Amino acid sequence: MSNIAELPTPPPSATDFPDYVSDKFRLDDSRSDVDDGAAGPSRKHRYERKMGETELSYFLPSRQTGVNDMYLHLGFKAPRHIAQRGRVCTVWAILRLRHPMLCARAEMRDYDDVRFIYDAPSSAADAYCDAAVNLEYRNQSKDELIDAYLNGPRTLSNTRLSYLILSEPPSSPILMPTPPRTPSPTTVLFEADSAFEEEVPVEPKREYELLICAMHFLGDGMALHQFANDFFGLLGGAKSDDELRDMLEEEWHARWSNAPEECVLPSALEDNMPLPSLKFRRVAANVDFRLSQQRLIGGQVFPRWKHPERLTIVPTVAFPEERTKAILKKCKANGVSISAALFAICNVAWARMGSGSKTAPTLMYSALNLRPYFSIKRAAPWDSYWYLAIGYFNVVLPSFLPSAGPVEPTFWLRARQAKDQSMRAAKNPLVASRTQEMAKERGERARAWAKEDDEREQGTWVPPAPAAPSSPPTEPVFPVRAKSSSAALIGLSLLGNLDGIYKHAAFPDTELHTLTTGSRQRQGAMLLFGYTFKGRLWISLGYDSNGFEGNVVDRFWKEALDCVDEFLG
Repeated sequence: MSNIAELPTPPPSATDFPDYVSDKFRLDDSRSDVDDGAAGPSRKHRYERKMGETELSYFLPSRQTGVNDMYLHLGFKAPRHIAQRGRVCTVWAILRLRHPMLCARAEMRDYDDVRFIYDAPSSAADAYCDAAVNLEYRNQSKDELIDAYLNGPRTLSNTRLSYLILSEPPSSPILMPTPPRTPSPTTVLFEADSAFEEEVPVEPKREYELLICAMHFLGDGMALHQFANDFFGLLGGAKSDDELRDMLEEEWHARWSNAPEECVLPSALEDNMPLPSLKFRRVAANVDFRLSQQRLIGGQVFPRWKHPERLTIVPTVAFPEERTKAILKKCKANGVSISAALFAICNVAWARMGSGSKTAPTLMYSALNLRPYFSIKRAAPWDSYWYLAIGYFNVVLPSFLPSAGPVEPTFWLRARQAKDQSMRAAKNPLVASRTQEMAKERGERARAWAKEDDEREQGTWVPPAPAAPSSPPTEPVFPVRAKSSSAALIGLSLLGNLDGIYKHAAFPDTELHTLTTGSRQRQGAMLLFGYTFKGRLWISLGYDSNGFEGNVVDRFWKEALDCVDEFLG
């Protein structure tokens, strides 16, 4: 019997917006080549490619309940005409044209053969219709939207890899209109002339909540945030609705007036970081990767327990601008970034709880942006940034604190150690080869687990037979090390200064004020987020509240915030 959590959210029906597409989206009929099959692809013009190992490692675990399905929530204030469905849908359609991965579907043929399938739109109107069925309007609050996405029935599916939800909360107030600019001497001179002109009323702003949903194997956090900036740049920009519709036609013509023969989908991560095919290089890369993995020693873990239902919650704290400036200034004075400081925050908070062995180190992991390492660039208009480009690095810190004296010097030492380890990971000359080796390992592991999950569900799983004993080599190939745990305490998603991505001045009528991000989790998962947005530092902890013993996570979260107060100011 299928699980109700696996069923996708149904798309809006025709009764939700009767005759909407035909009434609100009117193409220029004089341009008869729009639907001319000779000038562009037919509805059956199809592109496809196999998933790479990294994409596969995200796809296979997501099949049942949507593990790793990403979301980005943005709360904003805007005049009502900005959030009208026609305008939103046109912008959504434009961006889906620019980023074909958002419109693709996933087709699984075997555990090592999963494909992206993209059917090109036959016209601008076709692209608009496709966007319309992947856009939903609701009347929910921010918390209701996020909770429904994280804990309710799955929104995405193999045939819906992206989705957009815009909500106006039922309690949304009509905000005071933006006051007019203070008159300058120049405007006063012409006041008499303008007095006879009809004054244009200033439209009041309303509160809205936007949820951008996308599969993780499509892309990563950087793609999400760049997409959101582009979305608001069009939605809240100076172009009128008619100009946006013209832009949609132009975007379609730029890509499909002459349909390309080669695949228009961005390449897989591994293909963007090709390595020389020399056998010696491959062997050396494998040896380096194994040695680097041997150095990962952890063992500190949150005590977990199994619960039949996962319940993800995301407590979030946003610090005021002035306090954020003081925190960043103190971090800079101590030679670290806020990202490095957050590693030390987690380390000291856990040590103060006294929950783990003081002899086992604390291992934490984070994502590494691989875009700067890509050696292959695609030409416009097929230079989409929607692709997966993340690797991982680890930070290992001691799990004990000084028995006497102040802890603050130790805290900043740990932060500098985290910074050094992060920089070594990012600047390592073997980043490309380690990424390729890690991708192979993750892909193999994902295939094995997926096959086992399917067989268990079908009742055909048989435990593998124990490996046949083999005589050990006379001399070990790798250095002999004592067996130790490589278990990680927590993962950190450190997004940095998002105000470097969001160009707020480009959409002055649309005021972004809240940002929350995360993904659907597996049972017992936990991830801490840290970033600055609108001049404020945001820290959030997404975790399965049913997956941990007692109040251990509540205690950790309190200790972490107390450490922020104590060490960062």
